[in-house]
Amino acid sequence: MEYRIDRRSGIATYLQIVQQTKQALRLGLLQPGDRLPTAKEVVAATAINPNTVLKAYRELEREGLVEPRPGLGTFVRRSLARPGAAADSPLRAELAAWTDRARAAGLDREDIAALIASVLDERFRDDDTTTARAATGESTVRHGENG
Repeated sequence: MEYRIDRRSGIATYLQIVQQTKQALRLGLLQPGDRLPTAKEVVAATAINPNTVLKAYRELEREGLVEPRPGLGTFVRRSLARPGAAADSPLRAELAAWTDRARAAGLDREDIAALIASVLDERFRDDDTTTARAATGESTVRHGENG
């Protein structure tokens, strides 16, 4: 696992480490039992403060994703991977092909990210509304509809 720190992103460095670790867990790149790089290894590769790495690892531990083993390192405790999100899944291949088409159409990284984010917001907004209605007992039947 190699961390890439973007100092211009506006996202705290420790959160970038947390997010990248979670992404690797979701994609199945990290499995239970795998050892994360030591703070010393991350510092050598990224030139960040060791306390930043330790803060990120503590957050991952708090979430139950990793566990420290004194004298051995920090190890993955559980995975976030789902079959459809694996690095070798057909969905990933479709997304890669779609991204290639978007780039061929002249979109850059920021354009593609904005487009994906807007679709995700739209699709998950519908899910969030349904979940909120179910939690409050609100009916989804509107006036004039049969039901």
